Amino acid sequence: MYFIGYDIGSSAIKAALLQADTGSCIAAATSPEREMPIQVQQPGWAEQEPESWWQEVIHATRLLQQQYPFDPAQVKGIGIAYQMHGLVCVDHQQQVLRPAIIWCDSRAVNTGEQALQALGADYCLSHLLNAPGNFTAAKLRWVQENEPPIYERIHRVMLPGDFIAMKLTGEATTTVSGLSEGICWDYLHQQVAHPLLHYFQIDEQLLSPIVPTFGIQGYVTATAAAALGLAPGTPVTYRAGDQPNNAFSLQVMQPGEAAATAGTSGVVYAVHDKNTTDPQSRVNTFVHVNNDITHTRNGVLMCLNGTGIANSWLKNILGDVTYPAMNDIAAAAPPGAGGIQLFPFGNGAERILGNKSIGATVSGLDFNRHNRAHLLRAVQEGIAFGLHYGMGIMREMGLDIHRVRAGHANMFLSPLFCEVFANTTGVSIELFNTDGAQGAARGAAIGAGNITPEQAFRGMHRKAVVEPVAALQAQYRDIYGNWLQRLSALPD
Repeated sequence: MYFIGYDIGSSAIKAALLQADTGSCIAAATSPEREMPIQVQQPGWAEQEPESWWQEVIHATRLLQQQYPFDPAQVKGIGIAYQMHGLVCVDHQQQVLRPAIIWCDSRAVNTGEQALQALGADYCLSHLLNAPGNFTAAKLRWVQENEPPIYERIHRVMLPGDFIAMKLTGEATTTVSGLSEGICWDYLHQQVAHPLLHYFQIDEQLLSPIVPTFGIQGYVTATAAAALGLAPGTPVTYRAGDQPNNAFSLQVMQPGEAAATAGTSGVVYAVHDKNTTDPQSRVNTFVHVNNDITHTRNGVLMCLNGTGIANSWLKNILGDVTYPAMNDIAAAAPPGAGGIQLFPFGNGAERILGNKSIGATVSGLDFNRHNRAHLLRAVQEGIAFGLHYGMGIMREMGLDIHRVRAGHANMFLSPLFCEVFANTTGVSIELFNTDGAQGAARGAAIGAGNITPEQAFRGMHRKAVVEPVAALQAQYRDIYGNWLQRLSALPD
């Protein structure tokens, strides 16, 4: 008996095959080999073609079959994790009407700000737990105002994961967690946020019916099965945004627990049992995967857009070096990178900066003293400092974070990055042999009802623990203080 998990990222699609008996991932695939392109038609915009995600899902599934030839009839559930906050619009024939406006697109910042002013902070922060910001609802309003012929043809709006679920099952559906990440959920009344949609003049019929996060969400159609090489009727049994799913994949489920990722963007996501909000909406609260009527479980999320993308940008500039080599070269430079400091804010509007798009900055560069080791280290330090800055906002909200779990992947593959992150933030880091696709497969197993959560996670193991060291903490405290001072002096 097997379960398949998909992670629909903006860089690539990952797939994992989970064996039920052992809880182990027995095959994994990533497609395409190179990062998927992001269309940037204007500064601050970011779009992708949803159909390209589907084609890479097909290819990744075929790669799983090549790695480990499995009986499709033995796949008992499919789980989906996905890039959050995107907007996909389809017509009555489920045809995509325009490219998806993805998570790092900044065009709707002013639209969300106008909604905050009109609806009032009291309503937004008490009912939505967020300012409307640059999220899915505001992006849809932008389409309505700027592309009315397209808006008039919309039958359903959905998140990227909802789109993949529709391609699998032929049904357009969503989840409460998904509605919350689009800022379409009223936490006080436990229903769709009617006043917000009314203000935006959005027809609520455009929203898809709600299905449970864990449970039957639909069945794979004959058409999808033929494309994927799976069995018709295979159930889709789990769906969550990439950050709630990452937390779930690391068994971060209860108040006081936190998870981190450092892929294209960097995130720290902490579980809370209260409807807590940041008055400035610099970090955001969403419904966690295990939330229910009797037990409030929300995820408080801080996001740094410019994380792995800053590192990959530098890799492309250097052109002749691998990521492992970059980590080794960076470690040769001293803490503080000889005075170079990077501010990795070059991937759209940053929520932790109040939705400002200030761009990336390199400060303190001396052509006579600095080499690529200094610059490589400055990138890793700057990313860690940006994450620490966002965690400070979470602590202002009363979240007490002492230990963070992360998958042993992306930036957390760098011992240097782990050292800087642990000693700047003062938290211990637990690294596990898991990723978003594996988490989605484990969610599918639980959602199908075939195995217990304990059984689903028994194949996951802790690989390493990185503890802060007092002497290094003191050193990085001074370096971060300098970084923070320079940040405050940067122009808006």
